[in-house]
Amino acid sequence: MPIEPSPHREPPVADPQRAVVLLSGGLDSATTLAMARAEGLECHALSVDYGQRHRAELDAAHSIATSLGATAHRVMHLDFGGIGGSALTDPAISVPQPSPTSAGIPVTYVPARNTVMLALALGWAEVLHASRIYIGVNAVDYSGYPDCRPAFITAFEQLAALATRAGVEGSMTFRICAPLISLTKAEIIQRAVALGVDLALTVSCYQADARGYACGHCDACHLRHEGFSAAGIVDPTRYFR
Repeated sequence: MPIEPSPHREPPVADPQRAVVLLSGGLDSATTLAMARAEGLECHALSVDYGQRHRAELDAAHSIATSLGATAHRVMHLDFGGIGGSALTDPAISVPQPSPTSAGIPVTYVPARNTVMLALALGWAEVLHASRIYIGVNAVDYSGYPDCRPAFITAFEQLAALATRAGVEGSMTFRICAPLISLTKAEIIQRAVALGVDLALTVSCYQADARGYACGHCDACHLRHEGFSAAGIVDPTRYFR
């Protein structure tokens, strides 16, 4: 039998006031959501449960999305533990403490995490006709992750134009927005305070307990502590030891 042609569908029209925001539950992503909301955007927050040991950040993400007035908040489920290779997804690998002599990309790097998360956000953005995708990556006070650099963001934006129906048909141009990429941690914290983010809701620790209490020793805790100190702002982080 001959294959019936697919019914013609009009190409999607971008809504410039709608955005998908990747929301981990940490300080940076919360500030990113607040910045997008300050622009008057209709924000659809996306969190990913990828098997991270600090699962408390997902509860934090829900509270942050509600607090900052996200239009929607969705949690998608993946199993990065299935490939391992990171202290954040493999319980057999310990989360290291910061060391001035350590070099290279740390073991807390999760292979392909931001690539996969941006791909999920891109899919949802295409369905929503949202032309902007926000991600809270930072290339200044960060742990050396390769998927937090400007070159990665630029490359993914090019991919979005090639890999989507909306991009190929020319009806939408996707922008990958990384408003924190050139800010220090202190500047991010100051921006968050100015935007009214409840920083007590955020969870940054790589091994936070179920309550969201932080260890105070991992690289994420160190960067957060140094950032608050440099900003001259009291850190509301709660510690379990």
